Amino acid sequence: MINRVRKWRELAASVGFLNWLFNPLQRKDVRSVYDLLLDQSPTEHARYLNLGYWARAKSLDEACDDLVRLVGERAFMCNKDQLLDVGFGFGDQDLLWWREFGPKRINGLNITASQVAVARARIAEQGLSRQIDLRLGSATAMPVAASSVDVVVALECAFHFQTRERFFAEAFRVLRPGGRLVLADIIPMPLVAGGRERWLQRWTWGLVAGKFAIPKANAYPLVTYREKLAGTGFATVEVESIRHQVYRPLHGHLREHPEILERLHPLLAFAVRMALKIDAETLFSGLDYVLASAVKPGGALGEQRDGD
Repeated sequence: MINRVRKWRELAASVGFLNWLFNPLQRKDVRSVYDLLLDQSPTEHARYLNLGYWARAKSLDEACDDLVRLVGERAFMCNKDQLLDVGFGFGDQDLLWWREFGPKRINGLNITASQVAVARARIAEQGLSRQIDLRLGSATAMPVAASSVDVVVALECAFHFQTRERFFAEAFRVLRPGGRLVLADIIPMPLVAGGRERWLQRWTWGLVAGKFAIPKANAYPLVTYREKLAGTGFATVEVESIRHQVYRPLHGHLREHPEILERLHPLLAFAVRMALKIDAETLFSGLDYVLASAVKPGGALGEQRDGD
């Protein structure tokens, strides 16, 4: 009976991947995508799904950790902070921030129930359920009191939100004066004037947006991203492209270490192998990757750091 159930689950997963990856008419919502990816982390020692930051990393695990650290550093996380992590995945990033930055408390929101269940169990295994509270909840309608949070972070997830602008408004609402918002985010590149390169940009962005449930309302480039943060009321807005420390080195690392793909479902691994046959500049021509930060006016960031 157990073997029969396992076989049915494997068959259902295969059908799900076939439809998602190879059916041009199939467009899953964000919950369905991450339900399908529940056991698909390519990292060896964690369950990350982020693309990593490759300024110095020598392995995928190191790159994923370094992206989390980069967000923590940009947020000036410290032991006085009430941290809100929106889109926390399986909780690996929260465990790293807790170990290395020591915030007072971490709360998290995520709309994918399967991820929430796994993340909460992992936090409980570490004996940190009182310090790190990860729950089901929306980034665009947060069950969080106004002006109650010091830091809001969204690591590689805000492109999914309906919409990112509504998330900006909610982050502004829940942050205390002087509070910080930091995102690692995927957006389209500004389109070139015309020709084959412009077509490739549209095609590569469209492929990612379609498969990963990115609303059309979130498809704007870096300059517009900065304007929308400022238009929400944020100050000290910084939006920096780090795409050259993300896409190309990840592409090269996966080419050099094909054994990483063995951790994935065979159909997903096949799709990634086919994609890796395309050179990195073409494959990611339409995709930018930004590190964005902003501050809610009315408080002094330097004062919050006193005594750290």
